[in-house]
Amino acid sequence: MVRPSRAACALALAVVVLAVATLPIAAAVRPPKLNYELATLPNGLTVVLLEDHSTPIVHVQVWYHVGSKDERPGRTGFAHLFEHLMFNGSKNVASGDHSSLITNVGGMANAYTNDDVTVFWDTVPAEHLPLVLWLEADRMASLRIDKPSFERDRKVVKEERRLRIDNQPYGTLSELVYSHAFTVHPYRHRTMGSMADLDAASADDVRDFYRAYYVPDNATVAIVGDFEPKQAMALVTGHFGAVPRPDRATVRDIPREPEQTEERRVSLTESWPLPVVVVAYHVPFDGHPDSYPLQVASKVLSDGQSSRIYRSLVYEKQVAFSAYGGGAFIEDPNLFFAVAVVQAGRSADEAERALVEELDRLRNEPVTERELQRVKNQLARDYILGRESNQRKALQLAHAIVIHKGDASKADGEFDTFMNTTAGDVQRVARAYFTPQNRTVLTILPAPAKQ
Repeated sequence: MVRPSRAACALALAVVVLAVATLPIAAAVRPPKLNYELATLPNGLTVVLLEDHSTPIVHVQVWYHVGSKDERPGRTGFAHLFEHLMFNGSKNVASGDHSSLITNVGGMANAYTNDDVTVFWDTVPAEHLPLVLWLEADRMASLRIDKPSFERDRKVVKEERRLRIDNQPYGTLSELVYSHAFTVHPYRHRTMGSMADLDAASADDVRDFYRAYYVPDNATVAIVGDFEPKQAMALVTGHFGAVPRPDRATVRDIPREPEQTEERRVSLTESWPLPVVVVAYHVPFDGHPDSYPLQVASKVLSDGQSSRIYRSLVYEKQVAFSAYGGGAFIEDPNLFFAVAVVQAGRSADEAERALVEELDRLRNEPVTERELQRVKNQLARDYILGRESNQRKALQLAHAIVIHKGDASKADGEFDTFMNTTAGDVQRVARAYFTPQNRTVLTILPAPAKQ
């Protein structure tokens, strides 16, 4: 079989994206369907396979359904710390050898952690799929956690926090917003965790975390690429099937955030050069029927410099140096927020009024057909680009399975939901959620200069 060149594929994709950007909604290009196979091993491991012979590459993702929301008070940052520890060796693999074994065959390996999941991924030439599955199964079954590696990775994570949060202008903004918008749900602490909690952690704490969450019935393996499904399934069964199912099911005791019934206002000072104003609202979880028109609203308000918030606050009223926002739609109900970094010479009150005006405008009048069409074209484009690589296809499938409670069909089905969203739907959810009693307003002013 003759395969098209990369250049030809890129040109074809560019033509499709251009078509999506210019055609009316009714003629929007539909993304290719994901023809996957789904199975569950006797030990509870979920497996999803998608065969794609367009390139001789295989991508593997292992999703553990554990993130920062599963951490108990006083032990924040565990999920992210454990992501690092998973590269420190297992029964048959020395510390650091997982990554080197992958790179030595021309592949790549990495991982990430968020509020809900921890994901490990490997991309390799197709003939090395057995190596990847053996490596991932070995560390699932027999991770080595010793005190020297624990201490080393704790220092790495603390330094990462300094680099990405503590030493960045406005780096702690997200932590401030979530700690005041949430009262009991663990989304109130961010994935990086606190320095104090990282210092208090012990190797025994980490071993308990591993035994509780890094188990087959709390994991999903997604494989996309150049393989034969029967052979791939036999490899998965051979490597992962021997990992024992735990004696007890994974226990989740996540407190539900109570409904907010009155506006919450918080004023703080930080050593920042300009004031910041945040207006935040509680919104439902990813997959809730209202989450789809809210995501459309998010793009109308703040997707690019032509969006409402940026155009109004930065260009027209010139009350903000920068302005952005959007909804965080994840496993549990989260936040929809808008942020303004106040322009020098303008007041935080002016910026707050301008943000609220834009959110109220969405409640009081329907979005225009032009705006709605632009958003739907953007969503269609995103779906098509999401089919561009093995990695993105694996992510979409695994996300649907883990976050949507096993419903892999969401990876394809949500496209129609977005395309059928109306201006009336957007106005309805804006009226339901962008209310004064559901609002948290956070004003952060620059700290006075030290004398």
